[in-house]
Amino acid sequence: MRLHRVTLLASLVLFAATLSPPVVAATELSIPPIQYHQRTLPNGLQVLSVEDHASPNVAVQMWYHVGSKNDPQGRSGFAHLFEHLMFKSTRHMHAEQFDRLTEDVGGANNASTGDDVTNYFEIVPSNHLRTLLWAEAERLSSLNVDEKNFKSERAVVEEEYRQSVLAQPYGKLFNAIDPHSYAVHPYQRPTIGSIPDLEAASLQNVIAFHDTFYRPDNATLIVAGDFDPQQLDAWVDAYFGWIPKPATPIPQVTAKEPVRRKDMRYTVTGETAPLPAVAMTWLIPPASDSADRIPLQVAAALLSKGDSSRLYQSLVYRHQVAQDIGADADARVGPGLFTVYAILASGHQPAEAEKLLSEEIIWLATQPIPDAELDKVKTQLLTSELKQRQTAQGIAFALGQASLIDGNVEHVNGDLLALQQVSAKDVHRVLQKYVTGAKKVTIDYLPQAKAAPATATGAAK
Repeated sequence: MRLHRVTLLASLVLFAATLSPPVVAATELSIPPIQYHQRTLPNGLQVLSVEDHASPNVAVQMWYHVGSKNDPQGRSGFAHLFEHLMFKSTRHMHAEQFDRLTEDVGGANNASTGDDVTNYFEIVPSNHLRTLLWAEAERLSSLNVDEKNFKSERAVVEEEYRQSVLAQPYGKLFNAIDPHSYAVHPYQRPTIGSIPDLEAASLQNVIAFHDTFYRPDNATLIVAGDFDPQQLDAWVDAYFGWIPKPATPIPQVTAKEPVRRKDMRYTVTGETAPLPAVAMTWLIPPASDSADRIPLQVAAALLSKGDSSRLYQSLVYRHQVAQDIGADADARVGPGLFTVYAILASGHQPAEAEKLLSEEIIWLATQPIPDAELDKVKTQLLTSELKQRQTAQGIAFALGQASLIDGNVEHVNGDLLALQQVSAKDVHRVLQKYVTGAKKVTIDYLPQAKAAPATATGAAK
């Protein structure tokens, strides 16, 4: 019945937003924890599970501890390529058979690639759990990495790059943020990859990548929903337990991103951009540092969450310099980024938006934050988390995020309490430490016709 209680809590959170500020500030929700079970197979596979019979469905997720940071040098996009290859044929399954095993029974499947992880996720009626466990073990142990599959999926990834980066008005801006924000860390390679790197890859490169990272001791299986725990353990042992653990060690990223010593500025041009834009980034600590990660997330929300946020009110509403704004505290396993951006309104230039963005950040970092404003934003963030956990799939995602990105599965429960306890002093502290007191990277994004005839350039100041 846990999901029903969470639904009630979400309603209470929404109701709290209508109360006067003193009442909201005094209210701290006691949220029932997610009761998860954790074990590790002899071959190293980590298994996380949450039994919940609120609906006759079950979510199955496989999280591999490999992302774009693990792409070989000069071969960006390999982790992303494997997100696609894992839906091709195996020793005992035809290509795209995962669609038949999920969609044809009323379920769904998908996958995503990030900087640190690649995850595959399905939701099906619970009587199909055994089949999905077999299928996930099958594509872990017996994927067909051959020339035909490699070339066909490489072409798909290249087309995805054209559509999401080259064809989008501001695709090149957002794709440029990581390369310009990191000096040495492999996070500087965009997750989607690049066409030249993908074209330079060989089948042997691909096979080596698969053998290196797709192994049981580099994976986490997450099951949430309607199942019998003893039966789940038996199926997991039967389908995954026999897969051997390779003798070779898993390569680890050891690069240390240096502290920025000076501000940097770059110019990027876009052929499809109708108007200029500007983005600024600062380095922030790994996600495992929850004492700073959560206040930074609150700070980003104060700046950009909704039409009443500070950046929207300043740049879009009052000064009418921008048509869109954003802020994000992107915490990763390694050093993350605090990013703000503005897409300009007609007749305005990046320098105008940069000035206003900086003013709002400094004001937030140094001046009193009204209780009502802080409570509203924390309520929004908490409600979003609780809403996610109303489904088995959402619970599984929360477990994966806590375990693989935030550094400890216990964060899945502790972070909700920590969020409620964030104070204005905490927001001031993290902004002054990582943003106003640190060096930034600024990216001016200009329409091609209005820019100097050059590619991306960089200069220190």
